[in-house]
Amino acid sequence: MSYIHELRDWPHFRWDTAKIAQKLAAVRNRQGRLTGRMEELGFKLKTEANLEALTEEVTKSSEIEGEVLSRDQVRSSLARRLGVDIGTLTPAERNVEGIVEMTLDATGKYNTPLTSERLFGWHAALFPTGRSGMTKIAVGAWRTEESGPMQVVSGAIGRERVHYEAPKAALLPDEMKAFIDWFNGTQDIDPVLKAAIAHLRFVTIHPFGDGNGRIARAIADMALARSENSPQRFYSMSAQIRQERNAYYEILEATQKGDLEITDWLTWFLDCLDRAFDRADTILSSVLRKARFWKKHLDQKLNERQRAMIERLFEGFEGKVNSSKWAKLTKTSQDTALRDIDDLVDKGILAKDAAGGRSTSYSLVEAVAEH
Repeated sequence: MSYIHELRDWPHFRWDTAKIAQKLAAVRNRQGRLTGRMEELGFKLKTEANLEALTEEVTKSSEIEGEVLSRDQVRSSLARRLGVDIGTLTPAERNVEGIVEMTLDATGKYNTPLTSERLFGWHAALFPTGRSGMTKIAVGAWRTEESGPMQVVSGAIGRERVHYEAPKAALLPDEMKAFIDWFNGTQDIDPVLKAAIAHLRFVTIHPFGDGNGRIARAIADMALARSENSPQRFYSMSAQIRQERNAYYEILEATQKGDLEITDWLTWFLDCLDRAFDRADTILSSVLRKARFWKKHLDQKLNERQRAMIERLFEGFEGKVNSSKWAKLTKTSQDTALRDIDDLVDKGILAKDAAGGRSTSYSLVEAVAEH
């Protein structure tokens, strides 16, 4: 089995411009319209939308690799770094802080040149303990021959299937120098296409012992930020890739086992990005819904616990809210929790759900959109 990085003309990709021209134009049009809509929101709402999109990006990029992060920790870490007031902050673990730091560096400093040292810093941030799970890995450095061939494998032991094998470690310094020079260079190529190619090329080189997928997606986000000339993110490509994870891995494998003609990969990337814009509408609706709610209840006197729990409800609280959960999450007594809840019911902010008795639970009374 041969792979594209073994071909004589690697990494000189080819594609059918005519086949992707219409898709690219449509995506660029939607990208521009989304940016324009967000600019009309004003600073506060735009910042809130940016926070929500980045939270999606961080959590879903990790989920693609099978790592589930605490959404509260991710959001709190982002809010603290962005200077956004979301009430009480949840302390974040080191691995959460690491991927947040990488994501913000990639998108917030999108015009700063990419360097090997910068990539090493991202990698070290992803693996603060020097381990991937129980396995010790080289952190902040290209992988070495000692770790053996870098393969993408699935299946039970003894029945493994090799989906892909990356270039040998000895080739990495030259491969990565060429990639970094290309990424920082100015080519006659649309920046959205450059994001797609950068993603493919980096994950094909697979320069690290682990974390290559997350770093490839951060590089693609960096290129997309360059295409918009803005550090603020209002959609999450990783959230859409997570939703289409099987198709993502299938098109990657097919492309890496093919020749250097990558029209199918570019088509898939553009389609996925287009669907990511659909999710941006959901983020925008959520932000506006929350803004209407707080405007409606502007004069209500609420304590910090109540504000924090209302924010949790807007974030998509799992299950029903009851006094026991309230007490646990706000670290108060059951009596205090019940007083908080009853006060919100009196103010018309919470309403009792239909089931009563010992299973009494409460839901947020939605703000009515102004006409």
